[in-house]
Amino acid sequence: MHLRCPPLLFAAVCLTLLPSQRQQLQAADNEFDAQALFNDLAGDESIFSDLKNREAGDLKYSVGGELRHRFMNEDNRLRPPGGNAEYSLWRFTPYLSVQYNRVGGFIEAIDASAWQEGDVAYARAPIDVNRLDFLRYYAEIKLLEESGTTLKYRYGRQFLKYGGQRLLSPLAWSNTYRNFEGHKFLYSSPDWDVDAFMMKSVNGAAGGAGFGFSSLDSADEDRWISGVYSTFKGLENNTLDLYWLYFNERNPSFDGGMGTFNRMDGERHTLGLRLAGSQPIKECDTVVGTWTWDFEGAYQFGHDQFGASAVVRDVNAGMAAASVGYTFNEVLWSPGITGFYYWGSGDNDPTSGDINTFYTMYPLGHAYWGLIDNFSGQNLQDAGATFTLKPHKKLTVATSYHLFNKANSNGNVWNIVGAPIGSANTSNIGQELDIVATVPVTSNFNVQAGYFWFFYGDAINAGPAARDDARQFYLQTTWKF
Repeated sequence: MHLRCPPLLFAAVCLTLLPSQRQQLQAADNEFDAQALFNDLAGDESIFSDLKNREAGDLKYSVGGELRHRFMNEDNRLRPPGGNAEYSLWRFTPYLSVQYNRVGGFIEAIDASAWQEGDVAYARAPIDVNRLDFLRYYAEIKLLEESGTTLKYRYGRQFLKYGGQRLLSPLAWSNTYRNFEGHKFLYSSPDWDVDAFMMKSVNGAAGGAGFGFSSLDSADEDRWISGVYSTFKGLENNTLDLYWLYFNERNPSFDGGMGTFNRMDGERHTLGLRLAGSQPIKECDTVVGTWTWDFEGAYQFGHDQFGASAVVRDVNAGMAAASVGYTFNEVLWSPGITGFYYWGSGDNDPTSGDINTFYTMYPLGHAYWGLIDNFSGQNLQDAGATFTLKPHKKLTVATSYHLFNKANSNGNVWNIVGAPIGSANTSNIGQELDIVATVPVTSNFNVQAGYFWFFYGDAINAGPAARDDARQFYLQTTWKF
């Protein structure tokens, strides 16, 4: 399907320009300062600077947004019909926030579009397209405010973003984000941040059944995520997260050929903790290096109606993740290295007994399990390292290596959307190499490019999903206003 970016998107951008700027763009003789025009539009000061963080008596308000474009070229990813495509993604997200005394509100729209480049057919995905819709809208009231302690109640369409985002993330990498609708209490004190929430999935990226490419989204009454996520800030150089999450799915979708359900029909409780922090290393009051670390573990239990037999089965699963890194701050180009390991449990026999496959719910998988986005973190081991260099104050280059194996060789391989992929009963899934260059041209305009390679192992090459090695390239520009 050939999709074109709508004139509305470009009209919206044009309307943000001042009359003098539009005249410059339309000038036939091209006699204007291109650098000055760029700075007016995408410089360090927002074009909506007069409308940001403003006050009118007791009323506070702010207007802004983001326009992002990403060109993608990929071959042989773990998605049907083989992941061969060349396409472009646009995302436009303007917002308005208001606050009056103890009452506030926020509204953000989205127009996310995609279109095919070249001759290879591109199949739109729910994370790619959401035309002219509401991304977020909520009202909140401050119930308590004293001695550095606040308590708020919020209702409406929101994001869930917690900890390292291994389980709860708005998935900003996708073209549509991931949103939810419901209730949230937000408590904050000098030592603790605690959120309690009860949410329904909304758009396709969140697995919502009420999603449509070109229709207004509605919350999915059959798919709920609730929980309490707390962060203790009283540890020097560390934060400690403790959380309980409750996932309830009452309307699964059947995958057909694999004899399993993509959406778990049942309920799962997840108990977890995360310790993360950093420690600067000083010599004569100069920071010469920085240690960073991130450790997280979770246990999952409950029951699912999972599999072709539709038998209710108990859940007994877990995950563990660790990363440790060091940056040489005073060495040329500030090199850094981070080693990481992830384990998400899998089933020895996916068709019977307890369900031992850990369900990652709503993760930012792009940040953890390879940038090519082949996996969802289920029945997976991932070991590797990331190397970073900063050759210039406006250039950062990161290179990552991943070695992927199944946690249980008899279990499935699960792709990025949580669907099982046919594989051989062997552990080695493959290796991935990622290179990303980021250029923050200004504080409001960013350019990023990445190239990734995936070399499939025996688990894929000897199974029904066998394919040539994969690769992906992208070029992305992001403008905030």
